[in-house]
Amino acid sequence: MTEPIRVLICEDQELVRAGYVTIFSAQPDIVVVGEAADGRAAVEAARRLHPDVIVMDVRMPVLDGIEATRLLTGPGVESAVKVLVVTTFNVDEYVYEALRAGASGFLLKDTPPARLVDGVRTIARGDSLLDPAVTRNLIGHFAERLRPADTSRPEREAVVRALAPRELEVLEHLAAGLSNAEIAAELVISPETVKTYVSRILTKLDLRDRVQAVVLAYRTGLAANTD
Repeated sequence: MTEPIRVLICEDQELVRAGYVTIFSAQPDIVVVGEAADGRAAVEAARRLHPDVIVMDVRMPVLDGIEATRLLTGPGVESAVKVLVVTTFNVDEYVYEALRAGASGFLLKDTPPARLVDGVRTIARGDSLLDPAVTRNLIGHFAERLRPADTSRPEREAVVRALAPRELEVLEHLAAGLSNAEIAAELVISPETVKTYVSRILTKLDLRDRVQAVVLAYRTGLAANTD
């Protein structure tokens, strides 16, 4: 029998946190191992409970979700835990920094319960998750902050040299928030072929997941600002 996915809920609003616990506890393959109302408590609980996935709010007292994510998944962290950031679109403008800190994906707080549950499962099995609406709007809106003129050109040229033309196309579609199935439809190829391209992109660019690929695409200007 497969072990259930161990989830830690990190959310400062008690009512929202209770809602998450109810949603996840109703799933046969998920168990809520702990709760935290601030970032510092989240870090301490994660190190003690060893969850498979942390559902992380961004704005929390004591330590925000971005710094908590960096402490749990950032550079140099051994046995980094997977983090799913759940944010309010018009409030958490710093969610992009959470992705740079190492989050495996993000969703909006108005996401339907079924999609939230599926998001946890997706991240638990080693994939990453990008909410298309957030990718196309929020990341696009703040992309210029991550594209310094004095450093983006060499990095962009390095990416272009490393990837084949078709791989660059796939990267651009990733940055637009498209799923593998959507990319396959756009490029008239199979979803399995897209998955292979994504794997090659991550390997060639030494990236952990597609979230990091999106960050890189915006930082280097390979993804157009859609704002």
